[in-house]
Amino acid sequence: MFGSRILILVPHPDDEVVGCGAAIGRARAQGAEVFTLYLTHGCIARETLWPWQRKYYDASTQRRRAEARDVAEKLGITPVGWSPRPARHLWRHLETVHAEIQQALAAYHIDQIWLPAYEGGNADHDALNAVGAKLAREGFPSILEFAEYNFFNGQTNSQRFLFPNDTEETLTLTPAEQTQKREALKLYASEQQNLNYVAVEREVYRPLAAYDYSQPPHPGTLWYARFQWVPFRHPRVDFTLPDEVSAAIQRFLAMP
Repeated sequence: MFGSRILILVPHPDDEVVGCGAAIGRARAQGAEVFTLYLTHGCIARETLWPWQRKYYDASTQRRRAEARDVAEKLGITPVGWSPRPARHLWRHLETVHAEIQQALAAYHIDQIWLPAYEGGNADHDALNAVGAKLAREGFPSILEFAEYNFFNGQTNSQRFLFPNDTEETLTLTPAEQTQKREALKLYASEQQNLNYVAVEREVYRPLAAYDYSQPPHPGTLWYARFQWVPFRHPRVDFTLPDEVSAAIQRFLAMP
């Protein structure tokens, strides 16, 4: 199912490893060229940080990009764009994100897109999946989605689709692939506290499914909303409301 010129849409640097680190190796072994478009720099906005952390902001974003470059070299992939957009902001700028992707598709003669599933793991992931749906509607022929993580039924689920539809393909990682994936994850040293949920035994993908984007991906608490009970604005807690994301996606999909 792998294309020959693949563009991975990366909402945050590290998602290319979490979702499809081993799949990249298998696609390249089949002769594919693999490109990555980083659609945020991966760090939350400066104004979201505690005041005493803000002076380190530029250094933090530069470090995350350097980590992504090291990972790209390790995996043999080619970065083709680096957005200055903060994490948690992709879903707010879908029309611009769509245009950035279209430019990369044309510039690099892409024949297949890889992106995260619509699973409630992160608002940016879910919104990017909807951008993929619009690209499919516009005629892009081949889009694969990869399961990363979700909080369905109130528990951590890694590399497992919420609602299988019999089109899934599971890659059972060899010991060597597991080792390489662990090593690539470790290169994102700035994100180690956020990556301990990642399973390395398998990766799962399928052709982009049809979703009802007017609704959150599943009933119950979504992964990114699971700490919103905190009574103050802690930087590490994403206070994005799932209904806000659904509304933003609906507005975007309604555009001609």
